[in-house]
Amino acid sequence: MVFHEDRDREMLAEMPKERLLALFALHIRNIWRVDGLYFLGIEKRFGTEAATEIDAACWRVMGKLEARLLRDVLGVGGVDPASFIHLLRNTSWALDVLGKENEVIGDSAIFRVVDCGTQNTRIRKDLGVFPCKQVRHGYLEAFARELDPNIEMTCRVCPPDERPPDVWCEWEFRFRNSTD
Repeated sequence: MVFHEDRDREMLAEMPKERLLALFALHIRNIWRVDGLYFLGIEKRFGTEAATEIDAACWRVMGKLEARLLRDVLGVGGVDPASFIHLLRNTSWALDVLGKENEVIGDSAIFRVVDCGTQNTRIRKDLGVFPCKQVRHGYLEAFARELDPNIEMTCRVCPPDERPPDVWCEWEFRFRNSTD
């Protein structure tokens, strides 16, 4: 059977909202399952360092693409701290992270993960904490720079950093005018 975009859209449009949201969540989760399985395969064969380097390179590209596409899909023009958080909360990464917090304070946007499913799964499977700072840093920096090259990003904490028990990672995005 051949599927056509119009028929697929019609099928989705007819689906009850709750089922559509469940389907949407399933597909986001599946993206992350593939990412995790792919990473684990590389890690097993070539080690954590090689897997992390490959993962970081992929997610730097993804950050840039996702920023550009989300800006268009969500119709966001200029980017300030509030609109940045809105875009970031709609990334596949943030939608998959259930334990997250964000805030806007003046010219800064802060995004933190307080409950990380990826890290919890690794710990449960005796794989240890994944030093994800390199991967997440590249992704978030590419995401921010695609939206506005003047955004300054600071990683406040992310594994392998020492962290408080109630935060896995925390990122600050400071918005500066090009004349600052």
